[in-house]
Amino acid sequence: MPYAFVLILSLTLLSGCQSAYYSAMESVGVHKRDIMVDRVEDATNAQKDAQEQFTSALEALQSLTQFDGGELETTYERVNAQYEASSDAADKVSDRIAAIEDVADALFEEWQEELSLYTSSNLRRDSEQKLRATRASYEKMISAMHRAEGKMKPVLNTLRDNSLYLKHNLNAAAIGSLQGEFRSLERDIQRAISDMRSAISESERFISQLNRNS
Repeated sequence: MPYAFVLILSLTLLSGCQSAYYSAMESVGVHKRDIMVDRVEDATNAQKDAQEQFTSALEALQSLTQFDGGELETTYERVNAQYEASSDAADKVSDRIAAIEDVADALFEEWQEELSLYTSSNLRRDSEQKLRATRASYEKMISAMHRAEGKMKPVLNTLRDNSLYLKHNLNAAAIGSLQGEFRSLERDIQRAISDMRSAISESERFISQLNRNS
């Protein structure tokens, strides 16, 4: 079976599963707005966890700048554990963002389609204005989330490089080489954390906007 056909079929089935999920949730009184709020809150929590994890990774590498002897294998294991935990935290953030985008597509598509059902032009106009405002707020939020997500990549790359270098060069000279990269990593982590804070603020504004327009 051609790969392209398999891919299209998989995406179609996934889309169908999501539609069935939203329909099932609505049948028990949980609407797309509610799911959206829950997923934004989940993403916010994931970003907060990532902030804490990246800070822990920075602290682990900071200890390398003060290394004056000891068990190098233990040092490697600590740095590698922080890299793996940071990678997991970043993956979780990406997964949460993707989940938000999925429900957002469904919510805004439904909202747009239902505008044509109004018989009152005043109510339709009001709903349309709220849709535009909510979508604009959403775009700001999701852009901020993707911006923060993008800042995680260079941090993870550096953490992985440091971990690999230590793994294959367990000696004091290797520690000295990594110490020179610490300042650059510190700046990258601070930028990532700053962007995550901005994304969290945008998330809070979006939830407030969504609730006002409910």
